[in-house]
Formats: sequence, C-alpha cells, structure tokens
Amino acid sequence: MNILVFGKDGQLGRAFKEQLQHSSFHAGNTIKLVDRSDCDLSDSYQITSLLNNFRPQLIINAAAYTAVDKAESESDIAFAVNADAPGLMAKYAAQYGATILHFSTDYVFDGFKQGVHQEVDPCSPLGVYGKSKEAGERAIVEAFATSVVGRYAILRASWLYGDGNNFIRSILRLAKERSALQVIDDQHGAPTSAAWLAEVGCYLVLDGSQKRQFTSGVYHAVPPGETSWYGLACLAVQSALDAGWQLQTSPASIVPISTSEYPSLAQRPMNSRLSTNKLQIELERLGLVSKLPHWNTPWDEQVSTYVKQLS
Repeated sequence: MNILVFGKDGQLGRAFKEQLQHSSFHAGNTIKLVDRSDCDLSDSYQITSLLNNFRPQLIINAAAYTAVDKAESESDIAFAVNADAPGLMAKYAAQYGATILHFSTDYVFDGFKQGVHQEVDPCSPLGVYGKSKEAGERAIVEAFATSVVGRYAILRASWLYGDGNNFIRSILRLAKERSALQVIDDQHGAPTSAAWLAEVGCYLVLDGSQKRQFTSGVYHAVPPGETSWYGLACLAVQSALDAGWQLQTSPASIVPISTSEYPSLAQRPMNSRLSTNKLQIELERLGLVSKLPHWNTPWDEQVSTYVKQLS
C-alpha cells in the first residue's frame, strides 16, 4: 500500500515517521514523506501532481500553517494550506477510494463553553488560524458527502508537543536564563504528545499493510486530564529539576497571570477541553484499546516522560 505523509519535518510528521518505520505498519507498505520543498501546500498544482503520480491509498496530512498570530495578516496562505490543500487531498481520496487522516485543533471552538467540547458542538473560531482549520474540516466532509468509497478521519488535538519547537521547550529554555517566569493560568486544555497522537492515528486507520474499516468522521484525540499553561510550565520545570537539569527557575518562582495580562494579536480559546468519548467508543469497537498501551496515560505522566527524554 502506498502511504503519503505531508509535513514530515513538523512535530507530528516526525512522530509519524518514527511510528511508521519502527512498527508493523512498515512491512508491506511504500511510505513517502514530504515537506514543503517536495510539495508546497499553497500550490494546488503541486498537490494534484503528487497525488496523481504517487497514487496513495492512505494520505496522512500532518502539515499545517500554525503561526497563530501571524495568520491574522497572512490569511491567504493560512487558508491555502489549512483549507484548500486538505480539500484537494480529500477529493482525491473520495474519488479513488483512499483514506485520509487529517489533524485539526481546539482553535475551531471559541472556548466560551462550560465543560468539555463534543465533536457535534458548533464551531466558532476566534481568529484566522482557527477559521482556516475549520474550513479544512468542512472541505474534507464535503468531499465525502456524495462518495461511497474511501474514508476520512479528522482528529482534533490541543497543545501539541514533540520533536520541534513547542511551549515546553520554550519554558525550559527560559527557565535556564531567568529566575522567574510569568505564565497564563486561565486557559485550560490537555497537552498532547505528537508521538501519542501518531500512534493513535496509525492504529485507527491502519491494520498492518491494510486500511482499517473505521467509521469516517471527526474525533477528539487528547490524553486524559487537563491543566493550564501555568500548570504545564510548573510540571515541565519540576520534571527537568528531577532529571538533574540546572535551572534558575523553580515551580515556586513561576507566577500565574491572566490572559489579559499577556495580550496577543490573535485571541485564544479559554477552554480547550475536548471530550474523547467518541474516539474511545470507536477504538473499543475496533478492538484497539488493548493495542494502545498509552491510550489512557494521563497528560502529566506523558509530559514528565517527554522532559526526561530531553535530558
């Protein structure tokens, strides 16, 4: 089976490379990982040419325009990469009976809801980034609206971290340089490991060298538990100290602040908590929960392990 992975140099793309090359998913599959130099996702001709030439049976779109603040002044490129590109991928999959695995974000919600967000909750993104990601979701759903072949899975995640630049690495870098930090404490969500997300995604859509017969739709994919950016920063710093890092900052010297005290160009959702009940039920139906040893590992355990591996 031909597997095409977009975004090979991003945190999620690197996680998929690891997952696909060091597991049963590698045997019997031809895997092609591409980055912007191979295929510019703002160029529809390049996308179409790649799809038609490689003829993938599985498309994994781990690429995205993720510069949240910059998107406010670069809406054209944000929509081209986050909406138009996945729409083209989905049209190909719907036409030729392929599967597409696409990743979205908590930013499709405004975050005003009390409690966790369900997949059926109305989307109401606050900024260009969230609007472009919502448009990408709609483009995929619409591409399959009249198709009787192919499948799609859209996995929404929040606060991604992995092999690359992310909040945790930034906090640890600053903790080496400063004796105190200020971190937002009134935005809540679940930090999501790229490695964990890639593992869940692979098992959902792949059964070795065969495509799995999962139910097409939108799913939330985040680990158990929730925290704030402040809580995440405190845990990251404490985990680094436990691992022997030499830091100037301790959890006690991290000061919680409100979002209003740290203004940004694009507004962020205050509540990014996502219910994973739908995905849990689908994984159980497919008999996959027992094959995913980290499925129920809480976010804090995953973050602590991640930080210790950085050392």
